[in-house]
Amino acid sequence: QVQLVESGGGSVQPGGSLRLSCAASGSIFSINSRSWFRRAPGKQREVVAGVTRVGSTSYADSVKGRCTTSRDNAKNTVYLQMNSLKPEDTAVYYCNAHIRTTPALLEYDYWGQGTRVTVSS
Repeated sequence: QVQLVESGGGSVQPGGSLRLSCAASGSIFSINSRSWFRRAPGKQREVVAGVTRVGSTSYADSVKGRCTTSRDNAKNTVYLQMNSLKPEDTAVYYCNAHIRTTPALLEYDYWGQGTRVTVSS
C-alpha cells in the first residue's frame, strides 16, 4: 500500500511564503512524475506544478516565477516552495505521484489527502 502525506500548509499574509512537502511511503518500486494540484473554494482542481523523475519542472502560468518544485528521490519526497503568496493562492493543495509498486505492474496515480493554504491579511 502506498501513502502520500502532505505537510507545510497554513495561514500566511499576502507576500509571505510557505513550503509544502509530500512524502511517499509504502510498497514503492519506482516513482515517475510528481505534481502539485490545488482546489480553491468554488473552483475546479487545477495543476500547479510538476516535476519529472529527472528533475524537469513545469508550472502553471498563475504561479510561474513565484513557486518552485523539487524532489528528493532518496526520500521519495517532493516539495513546493511558494513565495509572494496572493489571496488567490488560497486553496487545498494536493500532491500526485505516478507510482509503480512492482516491476511487473503499470504506473498508477496516487494522491495525498491535501493540505490547506490560506493567504489573507
